[in-house]
Amino acid sequence: MSYFNQPDPRSGKHGSPKRRRRRDVVENDDFAAFARRIVAAHGRRVAAGDVEALADLIRLGADIEAATDDAIAGLRRHGYSWAEIGSRIGISRQAAQQRWGGEH
Repeated sequence: MSYFNQPDPRSGKHGSPKRRRRRDVVENDDFAAFARRIVAAHGRRVAAGDVEALADLIRLGADIEAATDDAIAGLRRHGYSWAEIGSRIGISRQAAQQRWGGEH
């Protein structure tokens, strides 16, 4: 029996071992820069005369707002204070709490 035909000691089944897919780590800064480039390119396409895509561009803004709301709610669940959140985006603790502190 070759290595690949031996039974798996955990399951007793024959066959080749499963390979795990490698996950590439993408830094958040790089990912955000990529997203900004995509949104900017979409804006340029609309500006070049694609009026039909304007509604999609507006919906992207709403999607970004919803993602921001979810992100801030998650940060709060992880224990981040309003002061920490506000300082990262250049607003006061009070402004952050007023903007995102209510029920969504």
